[in-house]
Amino acid sequence: MVKIRLKRIGKKKAPFYRIVVTDAAASCRTPNAIENIGTYDPLQEPAAVKIDEELAKKWLKNGAQPTETVTRLFKNAGILQK
Repeated sequence: MVKIRLKRIGKKKAPFYRIVVTDAAASCRTPNAIENIGTYDPLQEPAAVKIDEELAKKWLKNGAQPTETVTRLFKNAGILQK
């Protein structure tokens, strides 16, 4: 099973995330990304989200399951319609 989730790459007390497509069986400590599809910076006001819409839709169409946080980001960006 393939998941779309956040991968933290920021320093201590300065979170920065990549939105990645990974194998669900991969460990949280070492999520070997199949593909990077965007970034999320929660420290900016408002939070900065950059998502490659075409890649996100391709992976969703192929059956990748987004986590709750990524689902919320996709809805705010207009990628997922209710």
